[in-house]
Amino acid sequence: MHAVVKSISSDESDIAKFLPEDMACFSLSLRVRIGSDETSGADDFELCVCTPEWLRKTVWEPRWGRHLLIVREYDLSAIEQCIRDYVAGCHGSNWSEIAGKLARVFGWEFEDYQG
Repeated sequence: MHAVVKSISSDESDIAKFLPEDMACFSLSLRVRIGSDETSGADDFELCVCTPEWLRKTVWEPRWGRHLLIVREYDLSAIEQCIRDYVAGCHGSNWSEIAGKLARVFGWEFEDYQG
């Protein structure tokens, strides 16, 4: 079983039209819908994409960097390819195993869920 990106979007803006004021200093939250190659369903995963310059200007105190993709500048196709490459490398015998690998870099909607 393999993970597949079903869609990439943002709750903040239409990423197809999004263009930051400064290509080298921006932050954008993404919602990545990822599912199994064997089903049509998907789970939501969150990711913050930003540049080192944005971090330098906005982060003053120590902070953990989980669920964060740092890029040099805004290039949507490169960002999407980086996401797709990571997801394509995630496989396992069941969805739970795959989702655990995805949750290493993305914020999973069911992370820490005690069902």
